[in-house]
Amino acid sequence: MKLAVLGGGGVRVPAFIRGVLSRPAVFDRICLFEPDALRRETIGRLAAELAAPLGQPGVVTVTPDVAEAFTGADFVFSAIRVGGDSGRVIDEDVALRRGLVGQETTGPGGCAMALRTIPVVLSYCDLLARYAPGAVLINFTNPAGLITQAISQHARVRAVGVCDTPSGTIGRLAQFLGAGRGQVGFSYSGLNHLGWFSSVTVGGEERIGTLLARYEELQRFDHRFAPFDPGLVRMIGAVPTEYLYYFYEPQRYVDAVARAGASRGVSVRRLNADLMAGIAKAFETGDVHDAWSAYSALMGIRHDSYMRADTDGDTMPEPGAGPVARAPLTPAGAGAHGYERIALQVIEGLTGRRTAKVIINTRNGGTLGFLDPDDVVETPAHVYSDGIAPLAAGALPRSVQGLITRVKEYEREVVNAAVSGDAELAALALALHPLVPGVTVAKEMMSEYRERHGPHLAYLR
Repeated sequence: MKLAVLGGGGVRVPAFIRGVLSRPAVFDRICLFEPDALRRETIGRLAAELAAPLGQPGVVTVTPDVAEAFTGADFVFSAIRVGGDSGRVIDEDVALRRGLVGQETTGPGGCAMALRTIPVVLSYCDLLARYAPGAVLINFTNPAGLITQAISQHARVRAVGVCDTPSGTIGRLAQFLGAGRGQVGFSYSGLNHLGWFSSVTVGGEERIGTLLARYEELQRFDHRFAPFDPGLVRMIGAVPTEYLYYFYEPQRYVDAVARAGASRGVSVRRLNADLMAGIAKAFETGDVHDAWSAYSALMGIRHDSYMRADTDGDTMPEPGAGPVARAPLTPAGAGAHGYERIALQVIEGLTGRRTAKVIINTRNGGTLGFLDPDDVVETPAHVYSDGIAPLAAGALPRSVQGLITRVKEYEREVVNAAVSGDAELAALALALHPLVPGVTVAKEMMSEYRERHGPHLAYLR
């Protein structure tokens, strides 16, 4: 089978490729599509050269030709960032200067990112339908649920969205409860970056009450639970995933970023520049092992600082000035983790290798009865060779249903604005978002986004 990667020069791609190649061979061809020459020669090269030490030499190639990448593909993994890191900085800055949440996938920043991205993704879907009409697109491009909704409604390809947030959350909940991952059952529902666990069982015994009662302990156990007020969580009666922080504590977020002195986007842009330079230097003086070590060190900083500025006002630490310790490519227990594990579970299910139960972004059907059947939701589903079957969602509190309903209405209208190219509709869609205080501010921000993003939003008229 052939896998194509759309956005093959993205910073997370080498980790993704390592995860894929560390599993029993699924693909005999992996082609990374990356139009940017510098990214092909650094990140793309690293991802491609990982194949040999992982025992699959020649499996991974890199190309600037989308037809070459797509032709013959069985699956396409999409992880692009239209406008790059500088686009993210603009997204966040426009909101933060107004005292609003400036996170890249949520609120105004997520709206601007979606508007830049939807037309580009749909154009790639047209090409995919031409070069590999039977391929399945696995979307990780953010905002993942919103982009998957646009593909579902306006493209001629099969698509499923993936995100590692809910999977990572249930893994940590299992560890807190002293249970193995296979012992834990759960009920989860919502939208991407807007989801709640309403049930967690161990060996068939309901433990959500334990999690709520011991929530302060859970907060000390893992920082992703720390931002939430325990009383609020107990009142809701469900455990939120970390991105609900931006909805429940918007002022705390704005204050924390002010203390940090820079948004997450500014810090990540600096780190990614160091990462590119570090990989290039490692290849000049060493080999793929040295490049992987430089990459691992900088990605470790990125991982360890995740959400720290947003919640605690912490600054991202500077990379060490000394030599980087060599990170082994094949440590004990190496394998697929995070979103690559989810993507592989979807692929294994759809190819009939193994039925998978995985949390994905897919068509609602009747999963959440208060939303439209064609809406894309984030839900557990069984993935079979003949399709995807979303599982019934547990009961959600009315406050949760109300928030989901409002955000989904915003998402629908953002897709409509992107497809129609209507600038006024884009501003009105943004005004629907719970984190935006009205139409006037939404119109001001949309005008600034259009000006600062230039050609990426020039289609809006």
